[in-house]
Amino acid sequence: MTSYKELLQQQQALAVQIEEARKRELADAIARVRAEVAEYGLTPDDIFSGRKSAKRAAGAKVAPKYRNPLTGQTWTGRGKAPKWIEGKDRSQFAIA
Repeated sequence: MTSYKELLQQQQALAVQIEEARKRELADAIARVRAEVAEYGLTPDDIFSGRKSAKRAAGAKVAPKYRNPLTGQTWTGRGKAPKWIEGKDRSQFAIA
């Protein structure tokens, strides 16, 4: 049976091997990506521009534009208008 100290040594040796393999594979991945970017003449906007719009579409919060002075309730101006602003001049409820 393997002793506790031997197992700890094996664990340390494996940790070193894991880190070396990670660095090697990461370097390979970076080289492949750089080759593809160079081949197609891609820019960072080509690669990452879709990420911002997807994040926005995923339900990002919108700042409120209107506030009910009586209750403090707010509304962003999107969707169906709440009853307290419905049919009224919205400029009087606008948040400055």
